[in-house]
Amino acid sequence: MRKSLVSRMAVVLAALGTALSAGAAEQVNIYSYRQPFLIEPVLDEFTRETGIETQVVYASSGLNERLEREGRNSPADIVLTSNTSSLMDLVGKGLTQPVESAVLERNVPAQFRDADGNWFGLTTRARLIYASKERVKAGEITSYEELTDPKWKGRICTRSGKHPYTLSLIASMIAHHGEADTKQWLQGLKDNLARKPQGNDRAQVKAISEGECDLSLGNSYYFGNMITNTEQPEQIEWAESVNLVFPNQGDRGTHMFISGAALTRYAPHRGNAIKLLEFLSGEDAQYLYAEKNFEFPVRPGTQRSELIRQHMGAFKEDKLSITEIATHVPTASRLVDEVQFDF
Repeated sequence: MRKSLVSRMAVVLAALGTALSAGAAEQVNIYSYRQPFLIEPVLDEFTRETGIETQVVYASSGLNERLEREGRNSPADIVLTSNTSSLMDLVGKGLTQPVESAVLERNVPAQFRDADGNWFGLTTRARLIYASKERVKAGEITSYEELTDPKWKGRICTRSGKHPYTLSLIASMIAHHGEADTKQWLQGLKDNLARKPQGNDRAQVKAISEGECDLSLGNSYYFGNMITNTEQPEQIEWAESVNLVFPNQGDRGTHMFISGAALTRYAPHRGNAIKLLEFLSGEDAQYLYAEKNFEFPVRPGTQRSELIRQHMGAFKEDKLSITEIATHVPTASRLVDEVQFDF
């Protein structure tokens, strides 16, 4: 009798354990460099549609290192990044695994995803030239190359040459023009600066508004963040002082960045994680995800936000692959040092 009872209890406990494991599996764990307001609405919709719960750890830095320390014991399934450099670092450290998905290949253009499936772009941004409405005529500057024209001497502001945004643009110039010509271009850009590189992209637009310079380099989504900033109305004034120039529309197109995602090497909920990646690349999620930060959906044909359509419209993107750009970043960093760009 006792053996029979023990046996039955064992079966019940085993069944209960299996049920709990199955329940626990209906989740996906995320390490996110992206802010909560950007991704929570999309994750909530994912849970409503699939029943899969999401658990998120947010941080502005250090998540790659945390993932590396945790190794096989990491609970993370996916890392969401705000820039390309974090994705490349994950791959370089062996912290990702490839994903084969016809959905992702269909929704994410080749230039915005890893050829081996280790990462995928989710939104894009354009590296623009912000131009003073008062002091720069429409059509007076149309390309990155023209930033070295002597007429702009003392009239350009930009952030540090070592920032990933700047390094990515320089790396794209290397891909298009070669190292020697890019070094000459970078020196010419430095010669035209109104001040030592400093501050973020918004600070450059502020400097234009205050008359300290006439041109700056900045990501497209900062305009949206400024023009809608009712809590800091001075930023609305900054945004209203500039025109947006999408460079190189007559040839290769404007330099693009991505935010993206990667599946971790030891993802404990791999299947659910892939479902989330595919969901994030879908039309509805793409619109919602991009709209929250005034970015562009990576999925072709997806509707863009009203603000984007009003202030930016359609434009030609540089089709250079993110992977190729990344290969030139070390050289770009060296050139920044050689011309002493930040000094």
